[in-house]
Amino acid sequence: MNIFVGSLPWSIEEADLRESFEVYGSVSSVKIITDKFTGRSKGFGFVEMESDEEAEKAIAELNGATVDGRTIVVNKSEPKPEGERKSFSNNRPSGGGYNGGGNSRGGGGYNDRNSGEGNRGRY
Repeated sequence: MNIFVGSLPWSIEEADLRESFEVYGSVSSVKIITDKFTGRSKGFGFVEMESDEEAEKAIAELNGATVDGRTIVVNKSEPKPEGERKSFSNNRPSGGGYNGGGNSRGGGGYNDRNSGEGNRGRY
């Protein structure tokens, strides 16, 4: 079973996390997620245990436990469905924008563009 462990202290290392879970059974793998640029922990990780029964016991015992002054969150990790992954392609909703869409720029629309201070620098 794959287990999510959140709200980890920044100082915890994978060996420490492994030790905490090995009390409950055999641990297959431990991974603390780090920022790819700084290498600093993001404060969460994953522990994989071979036995679902042992994993359930570890979750029950460790969820809400305090580690280095922080209350950790421990629960079964559910994989994200493929359709729910975030895209970083700058796809933004159409319409709207910063002014809420339309021609409403606080005044009247069309004529605002050619009035007052908007003409600076055009000559």
